[in-house]
Amino acid sequence: MEENLLKTCLYDKHVALNALMSPFGGFIMPIQYTNITDEHNAVRNDAGMFDVSHMGEIFVSGPDAEKFVNHIFTNNVTGIPDGKILYGMMLYPNGTVVDDLLVYKEFEPSKYLLVVNASNIAKDHEWICAQKEGFDVEVVNASDSWGEIALQGPAAEKFAVETLGLAPAADLGFYTYYEADWKGARMIVSRTGYTGEDGFEIYCSHEAINEIWDILLAAGVTPCGLGCRDTLRFEAGLPLYGHELSDEITPLEAGLGMFAKIKDKDFIGRDALAAQKEVGLTRKIVGIELQDKAIPRAGYPVEVNGEQVGAVTTGYRSISTDRSVCVAMVDKAYTELGTAVEIRIRKKVFNPAAYVFNLGISFNLQSG
Repeated sequence: MEENLLKTCLYDKHVALNALMSPFGGFIMPIQYTNITDEHNAVRNDAGMFDVSHMGEIFVSGPDAEKFVNHIFTNNVTGIPDGKILYGMMLYPNGTVVDDLLVYKEFEPSKYLLVVNASNIAKDHEWICAQKEGFDVEVVNASDSWGEIALQGPAAEKFAVETLGLAPAADLGFYTYYEADWKGARMIVSRTGYTGEDGFEIYCSHEAINEIWDILLAAGVTPCGLGCRDTLRFEAGLPLYGHELSDEITPLEAGLGMFAKIKDKDFIGRDALAAQKEVGLTRKIVGIELQDKAIPRAGYPVEVNGEQVGAVTTGYRSISTDRSVCVAMVDKAYTELGTAVEIRIRKKVFNPAAYVFNLGISFNLQSG
């Protein structure tokens, strides 16, 4: 099986650092270099870097680019300035999610960069192309040509400016980017991330990304694997496709309605969301804290009086808070703050667990 997995341009760097490698989204990726806790804390307290070259880059350009992106994307790109980035989703007609993604408004007229999840690159490209009829646009999947490093943490700006010489990065607002030149290669530097910390995502050629990795490593930035990327995004309340979002979950159920501009424009899946909003949700994503040290994992049942009322989508013993918490999709009747529920972990039921928060997923995303 492993021979069929794709490798990022930084694969040899991970092997040289003795990283624990594992399949993820069709790629062989580093899960950890030392341990998840130390890498997690490095990002929370200093700076860490992630190989996210497995992410997909799809460019949309042409006279109808703005109209087309608005047609396939839940957020509203109408009139946004060059250098602006929006988070949103692409939906099927029934309102469930093809993928969640970032849309970058290019500095070149009528051009957008769509950054999609690694496991969905081929599916997304095919789906986007299938919607092109009637639009004068060109869609190019350039994922194989780009590498990407996420530099994250409170010291990320210092390393970007002082170590990499990316002085304009200091002036970037959240969810904006600028273009640079790295020894002749086009570079995109955005103030974005998936950790709940300040930071940057740096896109460039494979050769440049390898050089940047080495420079940051020599400067003392901690290499971090996908293991702590997941614990970090979970603590920040950020969704992961296949868990809090999927082709069976709508943005409204996931608590992401603010990124679906139902009142502002039409888009694929809009009518289904409008109908769901009018009728009311039957279930939604919420946060649950266990009054125990047991760890609730994805798929574990959520129960009330022995009856299943939902299921965990992601769960951890939070590294930053030392609490057992999870995110779960639960029947609407049991989603009020403070409702007591049970989590079945293998054959044991942990009770009580209480809703202590309604997920503020928008905390680290921008709705436009």
